[in-house]
Amino acid sequence: MNDLHARDIVSFLEEQRNKQTLRFITCGSVDDGKSTLIGRLLFESKSIFDDQLEALESDSRQYGTQGEKTDLALLVDGLQAEREQGITIDVAYRFFATDRRRFIVADTPGHEQYTRNMATGASTAELAVILIDARKGVLTQTRRHSRIAAMMGIRHIVLAVNKMDLVGFDEAVYNGIIADYQAFAVDFGFLSTQAIPLSGLDGDNVLHRSAQTPWYSGPSLMEYLDTVDVSDTSERAAFRMPVQWVNRPNLDFRGFCGRIAEGTLHPGDAVRVLPSGVQTRVKAILAGFDAVETAHPGDAVTVTLTEEVDASRGDVLVAAAAPPEVADQFEAKLLWMVEHAMTPGRQYLMKIACKEVTATITAIKYREDVNTGAHLAAKSLGLNEIAVVNLSTGAPLVFEPYGVNRVMGGFILIDKLTFETVGAGMIDFALRRASTIHWQMLEINKSERAAQKHQASRCIWFTGLSGSGKSTIANLLEKRLHAEGKHTYVLDGENVRHGLNRDLGFTEADRVENVRRVAEVARLMADAGLIVLVSFISPYTSERRMARDLFEPGEFVEVFVDTPVEECERRDAKGLYARARQGGLENFTGIDSPYERPQAPEVHLRTPEMSPEDCVEAVLRALA
Repeated sequence: MNDLHARDIVSFLEEQRNKQTLRFITCGSVDDGKSTLIGRLLFESKSIFDDQLEALESDSRQYGTQGEKTDLALLVDGLQAEREQGITIDVAYRFFATDRRRFIVADTPGHEQYTRNMATGASTAELAVILIDARKGVLTQTRRHSRIAAMMGIRHIVLAVNKMDLVGFDEAVYNGIIADYQAFAVDFGFLSTQAIPLSGLDGDNVLHRSAQTPWYSGPSLMEYLDTVDVSDTSERAAFRMPVQWVNRPNLDFRGFCGRIAEGTLHPGDAVRVLPSGVQTRVKAILAGFDAVETAHPGDAVTVTLTEEVDASRGDVLVAAAAPPEVADQFEAKLLWMVEHAMTPGRQYLMKIACKEVTATITAIKYREDVNTGAHLAAKSLGLNEIAVVNLSTGAPLVFEPYGVNRVMGGFILIDKLTFETVGAGMIDFALRRASTIHWQMLEINKSERAAQKHQASRCIWFTGLSGSGKSTIANLLEKRLHAEGKHTYVLDGENVRHGLNRDLGFTEADRVENVRRVAEVARLMADAGLIVLVSFISPYTSERRMARDLFEPGEFVEVFVDTPVEECERRDAKGLYARARQGGLENFTGIDSPYERPQAPEVHLRTPEMSPEDCVEAVLRALA
């Protein structure tokens, strides 16, 4: 009997291993019945254990919204806040299986404020079940989720018209909703769209076709999920594997670990390491501790090579005969995922595959209207807005367009200060100028230019409120340095706005660009061997850090001219603070626009306690 049980278990595991797995999401507007539908699928496919069912019946009495009925939505709504409010907040993943397939379903939130969570679930899905409440029809969130699904590379849609029982299973209502949806989704490029009339609460057309819809001749939801063709073409593509870790347990072994994104790999295959371009061959492939002869997309493997090559985390092993592109400027689609607006020119961290680099959105080409798809002009992006942007990275990236390779074309943006994920994007293509612009090598370098002047290059960056004394101290410091024979130049915030930055205003986006331009000019001056003194309010920590990152260690000296706003107002001969308090000057730093105080400046000048001359001496001591 034990041998029989063992054979049964082995055969069962082998059967499960050979099943195809379909990953799909459910999405739609709030209260369209997503969690109830998934609960129905789990219940009807017998994927609920007896103890889970007992707990569900108990929870239904406490949190349920279906009266005396068992509330199947509670199988998915696991957070306490979700159960109390009857909504989905986080992405909930559930597993179930049929005789044909295994399924991983992500129940994604319907509320607009949690749209970013929906995008997270869509990023790995092959199919989307978009629910529509038959009483409400196509809503704004339906359009938003459909657009995000298309942007995330989903090509198969189930249009689940739910709660048909509440409209008397009216065929005309169903047909009207389908017509409305198809009218706006025609340009999304979906390969298949299957509409199904449902009642998730009572199970109509979920597992089996319902007698309540004799006018519907299509499959039930489960029949369709079991048979829909979402064939993956990644196995037929050229080999790609981002390096996640270099495994070096001893001097005799060096392997490159990662998950294969596309293509198959065999020992002896010719591969190239990008971005360096070094070519070699595969010596062996290890899956765990076992050598294998073939590795497929999705396999986590360790690859050893015939030659010692320089490769590290973030590099990519690729088929030698078909390498992807390498570039540092792109056009991409971007979904903004936080309430604080995206500002062109600000630096973010960008993670793509296993690579992390700094990235800047250099331009917003247009924002997409979520309802019509119209291209709208925009200077910044708000929460849940989608745009096509130009993107520049601090280092070259190995990539493929997202439509070709989701692993090597999809990325996230991270705030450099808070490490919060702020955006999700998909690369469309490299900008042509990225391949035509190259660094020109110069014979004379920065150290030689500075040595000729008998000094070290420096950028002394004065930051503080308007009226804090930045310009006064910078001028006095330049006079001292000039008297000592130093070669200097002052970049003053007001002076620069008469020329280089005369086109910029005082919005957050303009302030970011104002600092970016000046930081680049200061870098060029330091490269010329000068000591450059920058006197700018520069209110944002992120831009001051961006400026610092342009310089070599020790070259950038941040000087915080710390003057209380009351003292700045007292000194204000131009009356700017008074005008700002009366509403005559918008976006005035310290009044209706924030100033983010430096946390660790090299020099901290508390001007109420120090004379201008004392401040200059403090800066000179820091320079020495």
